[in-house]
Amino acid sequence: MVLDALIKIKNEIDPSLTFRRSCREGICGSCAMNINGCNGLACLTKIDSGASKPTTITPLPHMFVVKDLVVDMTNFYNQYKSIEPWLKRKTPPPDGKENLQSKKDRAKLDGMYECILCACCSTSCPSYWWNPESYLGPAALLHAHRWISDSRDEYTKERLDAVCDEFKLYRCHTILNCARACPKGLNPGKQIATIKKLQVTTGF
Repeated sequence: MVLDALIKIKNEIDPSLTFRRSCREGICGSCAMNINGCNGLACLTKIDSGASKPTTITPLPHMFVVKDLVVDMTNFYNQYKSIEPWLKRKTPPPDGKENLQSKKDRAKLDGMYECILCACCSTSCPSYWWNPESYLGPAALLHAHRWISDSRDEYTKERLDAVCDEFKLYRCHTILNCARACPKGLNPGKQIATIKKLQVTTGF
């Protein structure tokens, strides 16, 4: 894997080489970078041993670089924080202990909860490149829809209102670079389109 090569370079050739990594299993999202022109996780990307050209590795595109392959994720995480990614209730659970959910309602979260916040999708999106301070980006909007869809959450209207903005939401033009870049096989563009549809059909 590309990550193994980077670790070998750091250990044996250049100890100053800087990159993020943690789980090495495609779970934490730390080692996201651009490999041969495509965003992905270094721990999941194989090195083509038969390739005649060298493998080109660069930081995630259109992000401020801290050093080498490490980018500043501050804005990305602030956008994620802005959608309030936690369960919000107006009433206590019926039994006073736990907010229960049916298997059917739980299944509605599939394709969203698996996001590992690696930023591969957002940094592959031209709209995010051009409007990084105002457009929330694919990752944050996918998580926004995850909580909008959660049957236990009671702030659906408020969540829809919060993202109903020409820049926060409607900078998405359904290019779907996000879906192609996601190492978990998710489709943020589909979730964004669903948010837009909900705003029209529900009258929020």
